[in-house]
Amino acid sequence: MDTSRRNFLKLGGVGLLVAGLTVAGCREEDYQFPLEDNIFDLGKGDVGILNYAYALEQLEADFYTKVVNNFYSGISMEEKQVFTDIYHHEVIHRDFFKAALGGATSNVLPKLEFKYDGIDFNNRNSILATAKALEDTGVAAYNGAGKYISNLDYLVIAGKIVSVETRHASAIRNIISPGSGAFSGDDVVDANGLDVAKEPKDIIQIAGGFIKTPFTWKEQGIG
Repeated sequence: MDTSRRNFLKLGGVGLLVAGLTVAGCREEDYQFPLEDNIFDLGKGDVGILNYAYALEQLEADFYTKVVNNFYSGISMEEKQVFTDIYHHEVIHRDFFKAALGGATSNVLPKLEFKYDGIDFNNRNSILATAKALEDTGVAAYNGAGKYISNLDYLVIAGKIVSVETRHASAIRNIISPGSGAFSGDDVVDANGLDVAKEPKDIIQIAGGFIKTPFTWKEQGIG
């Protein structure tokens, strides 16, 4: 991947950090988590959507943390840079939602635990395939959740985040199939030229295989 593309990824993260912190207010405090039978519920309305996004961003941040802390053998400098850039972006995304929720409610999803059954962090193909699945799922999740957001500030920042997530998805797809049209394949862009959108219940079913900590989302009829 050339320098211009790496800078493209970096700039997306920097711009998001500034905009995100302005909206969120960056509150840091100890949170109390409402539990029922020791299982957290994501909540209602915008709070539920923010917790939903926070869960997905926790997953992506955790995955890329593991990748950059132990790069697979033989990784190129270009791939190392891309993974490092994406890692930084996902940590920003995760921390933004934690701060946004802290400014809006006490109903903040706790830190989740994850599992990566069948994923070999020492194998390039395994890492790239997982990264592709996570990024494509993340884009579809934001596209599908946008219609449920009522606060325009949150809707704007969600739009900024999904634009960065699409860059991630494109970068990973280009690594897997360089020089091809896979970056905008018909499995992620529909006949109308629009990104695929998926409902929260479908996303949670997909991402649930990675999430060890149980939670519910009663408003969406999940769990």
